[in-house]
Amino acid sequence: MSIRILPEEVASQIAAGEVIERPASVVKELLENALDAHAQQIVIRVEAAGQRLIEVSDDGAGIAENELQLAVARHATSKLRSADDLYRVTTLGFRGEALASIASVSRLTITSRTREATAAARLLAEGGRSGTVERVGAPFGTQVRVEDLFFNVPARLKFLKREITERQQIDTLVTRYAIAYPHVRFQLFHDGRSALQTSGNGNQREILANLYGVEITRQMLEVAFTEDEVQLSGYISPINITRSNRREITFFVNGRWVQDAPLVSALLQAYQTMLMVARYPLAVLFLHLPPEEVDVNVHPAKAEVRFRKPERYFAHVQRAARRALLAYSPIPQINPPGWHSQSPTLPLGSPKQIDPAWEMAAQTDEAAPLESLPAIETPPLQTELPSGQLPLLRLVGQVGNTYLVAEGPDGLYLVDQHAAHERVLFERFKKRSPAAIHSQTLLESAVLHLPAHSAALLEEQMETLKRLGFLVEPFGPDTFRLTAIPDFLSGADPLAALRAVVEDIEEDETPLQGLLEDRLIARICKRVAIKGGQALSTEEQTALLRELEACQSPRTCPHGRPTMIHLSVSLLERQFGRRGSR
Repeated sequence: MSIRILPEEVASQIAAGEVIERPASVVKELLENALDAHAQQIVIRVEAAGQRLIEVSDDGAGIAENELQLAVARHATSKLRSADDLYRVTTLGFRGEALASIASVSRLTITSRTREATAAARLLAEGGRSGTVERVGAPFGTQVRVEDLFFNVPARLKFLKREITERQQIDTLVTRYAIAYPHVRFQLFHDGRSALQTSGNGNQREILANLYGVEITRQMLEVAFTEDEVQLSGYISPINITRSNRREITFFVNGRWVQDAPLVSALLQAYQTMLMVARYPLAVLFLHLPPEEVDVNVHPAKAEVRFRKPERYFAHVQRAARRALLAYSPIPQINPPGWHSQSPTLPLGSPKQIDPAWEMAAQTDEAAPLESLPAIETPPLQTELPSGQLPLLRLVGQVGNTYLVAEGPDGLYLVDQHAAHERVLFERFKKRSPAAIHSQTLLESAVLHLPAHSAALLEEQMETLKRLGFLVEPFGPDTFRLTAIPDFLSGADPLAALRAVVEDIEEDETPLQGLLEDRLIARICKRVAIKGGQALSTEEQTALLRELEACQSPRTCPHGRPTMIHLSVSLLERQFGRRGSR
């Protein structure tokens, strides 16, 4: 097969695919151009999730009339003068590819006016071919209209996701840039409906509420770190607020949103030993360093960067985040009843010293001194449970307000009350047929306000929620009123259950309907189940054991975590030296 040069139109479309992957990519490039133009107000209008229209208007410096044709030419930019400038990039854009790439896969209209001009200039470009410039009346700044995105690349349209997913991508992008530039006023509209409005007053927490909601924003921990020319600021979540993936970890480097795995790893190391396996924090962090210390010319989409001294900056992220976690989440001091700072049974100076970390009342065995006992090899802890259903258990008590201790005919059972209650609630719900699911009307309806993208997801799943027993209705912009919950959740926090639903829908963009309902039920049960650290009466402990015994899968919670640990009689005998270790 002979080698030939690709037609210019085909080459432009291939190059555009590296920069413009989806409608959110268009919004990102146009936003960055507006911010580079020192805009103080940016308005984004989107129709049909960006496939029909993306319009970005700003009040920035504008483009001169005689440069408008050049603006849509490939590799034409006002932000670089020489190759040396690549080593100290201070603008968000610099490659000169964004407008050219957008114009090659859409119908593009640019209207712009500088402060010195008496009129604005307008240019139309379609499929990479630009027309002539004409004079029009328009305010200072630039307006870019992108219509019929991918109209000439139908294969790309097939790979776009549902409209609600594409809208969510745009919402998240704009909100994060609004947090990074709090002194700029942002407005975002979807199909004429307002999705985001910021005041531009510089209050980052106010904008953060649009991304995570008011309740989570109140709990976010502030990070502030400065050393020499390096600054790190932003917000991270406390250890009780997590997600099942890393998508909510956002880094800005010198004002640019980047996706850098080592930075994310540095943050996760700060949470080491504090979070459960496969749980990740929420974070929006801004790293500022000298521009010559970072290379942003790695990928056409400018989403990846490389650092001159990566270990230094990763260490800054880890230390700053860890410091914030320890400052706002100090380690609790535990002093259970019966544990004392000094043992009352031993006189001072006794040769038998007790480890101060485990200072319980001492008891000695005069008939069998420790020195006379044979050395015993400690066997591993037995965690495997006997097969089949649980035997009848006799309650012994509760430990640490978290674990139930029960005796069975084959040994001792330690039951995690939270995981056990999750399993009980889940099977109680699953045993019912759809017709047998009843709703319990709340005495007082609960009102929930959500970020715009979360509200759209919830609206789409109204019918699913109704089948599960939730009666939810719109109650204003991005606000919902919950009037009833499934009767098996009576006594639970209704808003906590509804928030669990929203979180689960957000974490899976395209779930199968049957799997979605099971996952929603499991997430709701996790949120409303008895918590660790919650004291239970003897009657409540016994009732929980009886219900767990009746479950079909009592060994694990709906998420696969074990509900109990079994210590057999033979294991206990070996531990106490009543039998040999082998």
